[in-house]
Amino acid sequence: MTTIADRVREARLAAGLSQTALAGNAFSPSYISLIESGHREPTDAALTVLAERLGSTLEYLKHGEEGPNEARIRLELSYARLDVTTGDTEAARRRLEALDLAVVTPALRVEVLSELARTHELLGDLEAAVEILEPLHADERVRGHHLEAAKLANALVVSYLEGGDLHRSVEVGEAALEDLVQQDLVGTDEHLRLGSTVLWSYVERGDLLFATHRAAELIQLAESLGSPRGRGSVYWNAALVAEERRDYALAQQYTERALALLSEGEPDRDLPRLRLNYAWLLLRSDPPEPAAALQHIRGAARDLEVLGSTVELAAMDVETARAHLLLGDPELAEEQARHAIERLGAAPRLESAVAHLALGDALHALGRTDEAAGAYQWAADVLGMMSASRQSAAAWRDLGDRYRAHGDSAAAAQAYDRALAEAGFRSTVPVGGWQVWAR
Repeated sequence: MTTIADRVREARLAAGLSQTALAGNAFSPSYISLIESGHREPTDAALTVLAERLGSTLEYLKHGEEGPNEARIRLELSYARLDVTTGDTEAARRRLEALDLAVVTPALRVEVLSELARTHELLGDLEAAVEILEPLHADERVRGHHLEAAKLANALVVSYLEGGDLHRSVEVGEAALEDLVQQDLVGTDEHLRLGSTVLWSYVERGDLLFATHRAAELIQLAESLGSPRGRGSVYWNAALVAEERRDYALAQQYTERALALLSEGEPDRDLPRLRLNYAWLLLRSDPPEPAAALQHIRGAARDLEVLGSTVELAAMDVETARAHLLLGDPELAEEQARHAIERLGAAPRLESAVAHLALGDALHALGRTDEAAGAYQWAADVLGMMSASRQSAAAWRDLGDRYRAHGDSAAAAQAYDRALAEAGFRSTVPVGGWQVWAR
């Protein structure tokens, strides 16, 4: 249990202040020294001045985490985290938004707001998550809290990445990585984790060559300096780069390594997400392994139902649908695809288009070709509303493959042309209606 002396000294060191700087014009440095040595009990008035200079509160300096406001907010934060783990993320969001953070220390305020941003991200409200994370990240950088700033930067990179702002995603991540380099924090979990997340931003931006080079650097660094969790994060993201290069054998090798490393620690959201990614790989291996994929999906399902975002849960449904279709059960495939569509709602998004492709496959296998065509057309309409990215290019390619398999050569050609356009290859020779698809 800490004392007032301990808390004043710890807060001063965290703020990067000398005893003379903390004393200022209000106290003498020797008075601060007496307080920190436990030889002088400061008055509430003195603690109020010190708390303001230290970015703390009178209550915290006097009572620590046992103070009534601090203890109440920590209890509410614990309840909110319990809400998330039981699947009621909306209740967690409401609970956190109702808290008065003006009466707690900056450290606890950051902790609460970070959790609030996480609930927004889980609920799919990326704009709200970014609105919270940007000022928090900037403030922690100014205060010199580089490891905490790196954690916030990682969350920001993910939110911008999921929201499609790839330029800002890379910009935030690289600036935070440079801060860690300057502070000699290379090889820490926060450094490896952030570097791995930024890696995926480069992949989405189409910089595959650079991403491959960076992945190799991170693997070498992780093996020499990283903890199991940091190394697992690096191998996971290196697997994603290998996937984009269509090197599924290497991707599977990296994913297996990541699974082994992340399984050593405390269970969290990363492990079930990685299992889902492994299932994705197994369904695309040659030959595909749908039974093994379903096994990994089932292993991830319980944790994802509690910890996963809406997008991750929908992805789980889509991969389950694909596995059942490969196993010859199109009825179950249809059910899972519709479940994914229901989760995602009516808003047009890439994940909804992918879910409709899976639904179209199931319907076609059931002989309901008109309904299948409708599902494919819905996917095409949604993709047509989206900005260009590697993900949308891949989805257009998938759609073209469906049309070709079903004998609709004209629609397949249009889809392939759009895939090329999304990937940055524009038509150079206008040919009638083709120019519309190339824009």
